[in-house]
Amino acid sequence: MDASRTRALRRGTVVPLLVAAALVAAGCTTPDSSAKQDGTTAPASLPMSVNDLQNQYLKVIKQVLPSVVQIQASQDLGSGVVYDDQGHIVTNAHVVGTEKTFKVTTANSREPLTASLVYSYPDQDLAVIKLDKMPAGLRAAAFGNSDKVQVGHIVLAMGSPLGLSSSVTQGIVSATGRTVSEGSTGGGTGATIANMVQTSADINPGNSGGALVNLDGQIIGIPTLAATDPNLGGGAAPGIGFAIPASMVRTVADQIIRSGKVVDSGRAALGISARTVLDDSYQPAGAAVAAVRSGGAADRAGLRPGDVITKLGDAPVTTTTELSEALAALRPGQRTTVTYQRDGAEKTVEVTLGEV
Repeated sequence: MDASRTRALRRGTVVPLLVAAALVAAGCTTPDSSAKQDGTTAPASLPMSVNDLQNQYLKVIKQVLPSVVQIQASQDLGSGVVYDDQGHIVTNAHVVGTEKTFKVTTANSREPLTASLVYSYPDQDLAVIKLDKMPAGLRAAAFGNSDKVQVGHIVLAMGSPLGLSSSVTQGIVSATGRTVSEGSTGGGTGATIANMVQTSADINPGNSGGALVNLDGQIIGIPTLAATDPNLGGGAAPGIGFAIPASMVRTVADQIIRSGKVVDSGRAALGISARTVLDDSYQPAGAAVAAVRSGGAADRAGLRPGDVITKLGDAPVTTTTELSEALAALRPGQRTTVTYQRDGAEKTVEVTLGEV
């Protein structure tokens, strides 16, 4: 699926164990293992590998699910992951919205706990809240290394889809390195997020902010989006969900806990506000510069309001979303080119990118 056409969503494909069993059996059978001395055949047992896989699921669920919580704001419901032993919980910015206080239900609690917002960072759709009182026995989840995530890895998504707390779905990592633009309607933040993990595990409303877990019991991502299909009237595209990688979660959460805000976003910026413009056929034709921040990357490069950006580096730009996606693939301080139109003439200028 082309990342530039991926749009968010609403807030997977299960690997059949019977199929796996058949494949293992086909390669590992020993013809006389089930034969009795009287010539009859003993009941077939499941291959050991299937039992091992099921036991691993149970182990991971027992280990991680107690660290996944349900978060209730006044107008929204989502999930979160216990980040440390101080009561910090990481979740999505679109889960907390504009709220400052929340009710949090853990897997083992009978009554909701109370929590307060530490900081919300909509540009990466991440937020940290903190429990007003850390209950006994609540433990932090372990976060894995995003660089080691590979296509085909089996993963479990844990959260509260549709309010069904402590739910688990299963799938695989379908792709890595996806750049996804999140809608600003229906509760989304409008963020464009790079390097997301695509998964076939079901991501439904309420899963946002929960855990995408590998079979080592490590969080590899925070489920955030489920793709929509324009051909289905904007309905969910089954088996296509996205999670913010654990490395970015740690980077943002650590800054919030340490400084009370994000001080180093790592996200490239031109330092402009822009809007999509249409051509004579009413088709998107570029990102028109509406305002230029003084001293920013675009200002230093000589861009000004009214210029229409049509390319960033080698990436074509027909909409502000495509401009955001092109920037998401770059880093602050990196040099690139901006192609734009001014007074009917096409120009290209070199620019050193700033930071969001």
